[in-house]
Amino acid sequence: MGKGFSPDWYFASAFDITPGFLLSNGIKAVVLDIDNTLVTYGDAEPTERVVEWVSSLKSAGIKTAIASNNKKERVDLFNKKLGVFCTSRSGKPSTKAVRAACAEFSVAPTEVAVIGDQIFTDVLCANRADAVAILTSPIPYRENLFFRFKRGLEKPIINKFRKKHPEKCFPERSAEK
Repeated sequence: MGKGFSPDWYFASAFDITPGFLLSNGIKAVVLDIDNTLVTYGDAEPTERVVEWVSSLKSAGIKTAIASNNKKERVDLFNKKLGVFCTSRSGKPSTKAVRAACAEFSVAPTEVAVIGDQIFTDVLCANRADAVAILTSPIPYRENLFFRFKRGLEKPIINKFRKKHPEKCFPERSAEK
């Protein structure tokens, strides 16, 4: 857990993360968060954009999993159109979802990227599991007081990361310029 709360990469959106980027960084599998990473909090099903993006990962040979702290019913409904390996009630920042994905896909934790919008769950989970931590900006929505408080605690960590590692912030956009 040497990296603690620091991500390895920071993207504006999960959809900015291309299969080429993942493969070029030795990533063979991804573990995806749902709420505010792929869809707005509480959206029951993936959007067409999510389905297309996950399909692009799978087509590139990147093994794909969902790890959510939500209930099984919510995760199973969301996963119906995607058909990927998934864990519910993952207990992130627990590493059990990453360990389960590694076992399912026969990959090492260092070949897995955990992609999510929260430092204290997704990034910490990745770092504790020795996986690659990819933080995304949350999809905007009206957050409750608890999440606004957590986002406030995350802000200095993100600002420090952006200042120290500007080359690891929104890298796909930089490559397009």
